[in-house]
Amino acid sequence: MNQEKERVFVIQPIESDNYRVLQEEAVALIESANADYAGTVYQRIREVNPATYIGEGKAEEIRMMLEGLDVTVLFNGELSPSQTLNLSAALEGRKVIDRTTLILDIFALRAESSEGKIQVELAQLKYLYPRLRGKGEALSRLGGGIGTRGPGETQLETDRRHIRSRIDALERKLAETQQRRTMLAERRKKDKVLTVALVGYTNTGKSTLLNVMTGADVLVKDALFATLDPTSRSFTVEDVPFLLIDTVGFLQSLPHHLIEAFKSTLESALWCDLALIVCNAAGEYELEKQTTLNTLRGMGFTAPYLIVYNQCDKIEDLDALPHDGIAISAKYGQGLDTLRAKIFEALEDNFLRCELNIPYKDFSAYGALRSLLTERSVSYTDEGMSVKAIVPAIYADKVLKFRKS
Repeated sequence: MNQEKERVFVIQPIESDNYRVLQEEAVALIESANADYAGTVYQRIREVNPATYIGEGKAEEIRMMLEGLDVTVLFNGELSPSQTLNLSAALEGRKVIDRTTLILDIFALRAESSEGKIQVELAQLKYLYPRLRGKGEALSRLGGGIGTRGPGETQLETDRRHIRSRIDALERKLAETQQRRTMLAERRKKDKVLTVALVGYTNTGKSTLLNVMTGADVLVKDALFATLDPTSRSFTVEDVPFLLIDTVGFLQSLPHHLIEAFKSTLESALWCDLALIVCNAAGEYELEKQTTLNTLRGMGFTAPYLIVYNQCDKIEDLDALPHDGIAISAKYGQGLDTLRAKIFEALEDNFLRCELNIPYKDFSAYGALRSLLTERSVSYTDEGMSVKAIVPAIYADKVLKFRKS
């Protein structure tokens, strides 16, 4: 028998011009958490009420509006522990969650790798820890559903000391996995593997692009944060190998401490040789682009990047898109040849195109170098072998004696 879906009603504060984008994201987040959207009420915030954020009058108005309805209330912003408790009391004890709680719940649904699960549990416990001051009353209102996945239900029954020790243990585990990730990145650098990171808003088609570029079969789902764990696959351009890495997506107003929680995962973007900032050509691409770049730069990102406008099959006039990026449709393969060419062009300082002449007497010496370069064509002459090659710049000196003058 199928369990009835949780229904979520949204309180959307109006504090900036992008409140409608935030509301649309809230609906998508609710659906991604396997719940049903039950409606929205808007409230302009001129001054934050320290008790309930929205004020007693608006809280009473919402209480009357929801009378007789079985709904969870999502405040589409961030509430303090006391504001969560007070707002719940003002709404006749209804379960009240904020945007961070909802996002963490989706993270708990999506995490598959051990590192991802550690990061999710750590973020949830750090968020739960200061909220234990309510001692039972507020926490008991959580019940089941959103906000209780991951460590939620079991940890709610424990005391603060146990949660603190669990946080310490998880931080030690995460430090160990981060050390292994650092060693892997250093090995890639040592092996001269150039990495390209897919970064950008959640649900812009990064996983679809990874699949079509590499022939992989990574999960593709029309849901926010469908890919939480980073995924790496190899691909080639002009027979030169590269590594393509898909990362967790960003979101407007993604709380800073959540970014911190997933910093070790996102560091694959910081270590990359080139980033592809993937935006939705049919959506709020300027907002997506700036949100992504601001988040990355806040983490110390300095790598070169290309802007990619995906899902261009959904718009009629491609000329309307900014000319600072590449228009593609990963789903239908449109523009991918141009994208591959631009990737190679952006990284071409790492390579040398040259023609090599290898006398027969030097075949053995050349054989030792062959794995370091990419042969584009090979032909034989009376004197030896002629090779058109792409050579990593760091190995240019090794093939110097064979280069055609």
